[in-house]
Formats: sequence, structure tokens, C-alpha cells
Amino acid sequence: MGKSKQTRNHNNGKKKNIAKTWKTKRRTKDLDQIHSDMKPETAAKLLHQEVDYDVTGCAQHYCLHCARYFVDMRSLKEHFKTKVHKKRLKQLREEPYTQEEAERAAGMGSYIPPKMIEVKTQPIEENME
Repeated sequence: MGKSKQTRNHNNGKKKNIAKTWKTKRRTKDLDQIHSDMKPETAAKLLHQEVDYDVTGCAQHYCLHCARYFVDMRSLKEHFKTKVHKKRLKQLREEPYTQEEAERAAGMGSYIPPKMIEVKTQPIEENME
């Protein structure tokens, strides 16, 4: 299947471009947002959320690195073994892009290669089952 070329549905003025809505439907957090979530104080809040019935799994099973909620602990553990999670960990190893790095790239200083950060899968609390 390819990109949807349909632009209009009869006289419905709300849907101007269907392809754009499909692209942004499953948008996840960017890597720099996830890096800010990985800081200890925000990570503790995200991993120990209140029960929220509007979110999958009542917001009790959350993957910090992929920014996804899971139905139960078993599916979260299975997710840790998947290729998607491992790829995300590999992407998060590189330090996030900063304003100083942008200035150095523009010629306002000498180039320093980005540092690598060691990222491990979050610890699993067994008592949540």
C-alpha cells in the first residue's frame, strides 16, 4: 500500500489532506523529549503514575524509553525483548542535540563529537503483577 492520494471527501471541509492525518496519527515522542523524561525525578513520576482509566493498562505499565503504555506486566516484559525496544535504546545512546552543538556546526567554535551515554532497560518491579 502506498501513500493516500485522496485529498477531499465530498463537501467535508474539515478533512483537507488525509495523508497528513495518517502521518501524524501515531506520532511518538522525539528523542530529546525522552532524554528529558529519563532524568531521575521525571522518570520516577512516569514509572509510578496514579491509576488512570483513560490510558492503556490504567497507566501502570509504562516503557520509559519508547514512551508507550502496556496492558499488563507480561506484555511490557515481552516488549523489552523486541527489536523495536532495542533499536530505541541504541538511538538513545547518543547525547541529545544542544544549542552549543548547533553553534559549533555553524562555525562558532571547534567541533566536538557527540558523547555516548550508556542506556539500560528500566528495572521491572515484580510486585506490580
